[in-house]
Amino acid sequence: MEEEITQIQAHTQYLVQFLVENASKIVSALIILLLGWIFSGWLKGFLLRRFEKRNLDPTLSRFFAGSARIIILAIGTTFAVAKFYNIAPLIAGLGAIAFGATLAIQGPIANYGAGLAIILTRPFVVHDTIFVQGQYGVVHEVTLGYTQLITEDSEIITIPNKLIMGEIFTNSQTRRIVEATLSIPASVDAQRACTVLKEALLSVEGVTNEPAPMVGIDEFREGTIRLGYRYWLPTERYHSLRYTVNGAIDAAFRESAIPLAVTPYEVHMREPEKRS
Repeated sequence: MEEEITQIQAHTQYLVQFLVENASKIVSALIILLLGWIFSGWLKGFLLRRFEKRNLDPTLSRFFAGSARIIILAIGTTFAVAKFYNIAPLIAGLGAIAFGATLAIQGPIANYGAGLAIILTRPFVVHDTIFVQGQYGVVHEVTLGYTQLITEDSEIITIPNKLIMGEIFTNSQTRRIVEATLSIPASVDAQRACTVLKEALLSVEGVTNEPAPMVGIDEFREGTIRLGYRYWLPTERYHSLRYTVNGAIDAAFRESAIPLAVTPYEVHMREPEKRS
């Protein structure tokens, strides 16, 4: 028990002595860190405001502003550490550690490299609609490590950047296309049906006029005429507007007394197996 008390007293005495001898250095280091933190935050906000006034792309704005803050924090931390140690050997050691660490963290590094390529080449930007890796959504944020999409249901989809670069993806800007067909009996005036269909599409607020909806005869099939139509909707309201459009088409066809045809289907009969 006495030995433990003695050790505690010795550590306490050493700590007090260290604080007394290095009080000015500790205070200076804390002030440097505090000033670096405050200045880096102010600089980030200042750059974001300037970039916004100049209508710079939000992705690039966040990247440059965030990078500037990280640089300021790194410089402040270096000066704070220099109050206690000679940082030249420390920097050399960190370089060796960083070189070895690259072998162990190749995955994250690949994400950062792909993220930098996305930010600089800008195949898509914030608020664009993209389809990649089987996921559809509006680009919410692009960072060095990942890209976040937001869906109509406010779900956040996070995709590592290395899974985006090198893959085929679709960028439809702020819109998403709907492609569908319906069939009418061959006895119905197809041109009149196309006119009614297009008017129904244009009657729904939210269906874009540019590009304009497209309606036409898709094919003739066994006593029916299949009409094809394509139109574009804002991605944020894709499903709700698509249901509204379907209701408008149904109401327009009923009002114009245009019947819909049942799509014919084929029945394949399998011959019974012969018994030996």
